[in-house]
Amino acid sequence: MAARSLWRTRTKLLVVGSSLCGGSGAAFIASSDDPSTTLKLCTSIPVRLYRNTVTAASIAFDYEYSLLGLAEGSSERAKVKHEVHLRSAQKLQELCFKNGGIYIKLGQHIGQLEYLVPEEYVRIMRESMLNKCPVSSYEQVCEVFKKEVGEMPDKVFAEFDPVPIASASLAQVHVARTHDGKKVAVKVQHAHMTDTAAADTAAVGVLVNTLHKIFPSFDYRWLLEEMSESLPKELDFLVEAKNNEKCLDNFRKLSPHIAEYVYAPTIYWNLSTSKLLTMEFMDGAQVNDVAKIRKLGIQPYEVSKLVSQTFAEMMFKHGFVHCDPHAANLIVRPDPSGKRNIYGKRKPQLVILDHGLYKELDFNTRFNYASLWKALVFSDAKAIKEHSAKLGAGDDLYVLFAGILTMRPWKQVIDTSVDHLVIQGSKEDVSELQMYASQYFSEISELLRRLPRVILLMLKTNDCLRSVNNELMQGSSLESFLIIGKVSSQAVLEAKRSEKKSLMKWLKVWLEGFSVEARLWVMQFALWVLQVRKSLTL
Repeated sequence: MAARSLWRTRTKLLVVGSSLCGGSGAAFIASSDDPSTTLKLCTSIPVRLYRNTVTAASIAFDYEYSLLGLAEGSSERAKVKHEVHLRSAQKLQELCFKNGGIYIKLGQHIGQLEYLVPEEYVRIMRESMLNKCPVSSYEQVCEVFKKEVGEMPDKVFAEFDPVPIASASLAQVHVARTHDGKKVAVKVQHAHMTDTAAADTAAVGVLVNTLHKIFPSFDYRWLLEEMSESLPKELDFLVEAKNNEKCLDNFRKLSPHIAEYVYAPTIYWNLSTSKLLTMEFMDGAQVNDVAKIRKLGIQPYEVSKLVSQTFAEMMFKHGFVHCDPHAANLIVRPDPSGKRNIYGKRKPQLVILDHGLYKELDFNTRFNYASLWKALVFSDAKAIKEHSAKLGAGDDLYVLFAGILTMRPWKQVIDTSVDHLVIQGSKEDVSELQMYASQYFSEISELLRRLPRVILLMLKTNDCLRSVNNELMQGSSLESFLIIGKVSSQAVLEAKRSEKKSLMKWLKVWLEGFSVEARLWVMQFALWVLQVRKSLTL
């Protein structure tokens, strides 16, 4: 009976996939604007859909069949589940590489969701997806140039290296030299990414939703929703260029005290389009290359502090956050001013690359997120509950939310010792976190379903930064949390001052039609209300 049920599950997935192959192909033919490439794309899309279906059916069947009859909580079940996770992650990795494009992006997302998805998936995706992305041929690069600017690369630039120095899920980067002799990096979108993205996203969506119906605990629809919203922006390099400049402008205006230590490449607008981005070539060490950072005369400890402060300022003060800060997108170089620290070591400058994925936090979200981190750093259980609930976690899952943000169990989150949030990175720490992730998998899925997508992106950003700091410091550092505590406290105070100024400004405008006596009375009453409110929050 069980075997028959398993067979029906697998058959359902295969039938769904088969119908998708035909339907998506027909839809694509009808909507294509480029007849010369329609046939090629219409043969590749159904092949990818078929691979999706077979992979999903294989993974679903493996979980159901392998775990059948094994007692929940038994050591045998845990061992078998680990093996199934490993096999399934490898199948998913193979699928992502074969299909390419947004599938690589999906794999990268999974690799950055540490402890939110099984550890086996995170490890396999993280090891492969960031540094082994497919490369477009030079002929394909020329095709993009021809469509975008009507010229070949060697005409647009004085020099253009046909071999890319880096390749990612959506694009690859070539070194070139402009006709006035400046060395530049040219980001070229992989051919036909825009054409196939919508069909690929729809196909992945149907399979994710189907898997959720068959296995209710498998609910990663939020990840798909986020990709569907962010992908069109990431595929428009002019949006990325604007984000690049806005990021730097925010540091100059809102965080001038560290503005000289944060940098983004200069954009060459006259040599950029929605699928080609030309920018200043940046040299330095990748943020996780500790050996090279030391060779540059920079202390990794100083880099860790700068990374923590840079992103704390973005999240808590700017409300405009780079949401893909993995190691390949962060470069470290000596500060061009030549400044040194008290030990005579060169001060670092952080160069931020790939500005395609940003999220804006509105005033209330930014205030509550800063207030929550302030409460976490200062072990304020009441404020943790209050601001977690305001951010969407509810009164029942705030403990879990705090644990996911800090990667610490609740007893340590509310511990009043100064280093209560520091993770040493020991095997015991890792094992404990993995145990919690497995034990509370369904609760984690429910929490991720509840939280607004902007907060889910903050979780992803948080995981990326934790990974970077772990590599720089071999574990989290107390200094990072002190910086987060300081910047979040400043942001909360500034937000309250701003709110107070806005109220007084509104009162001033409103009172213009009143007599002098009435104005004084209303102003005194407003000040009294503010004093009462302040005393209640102490």
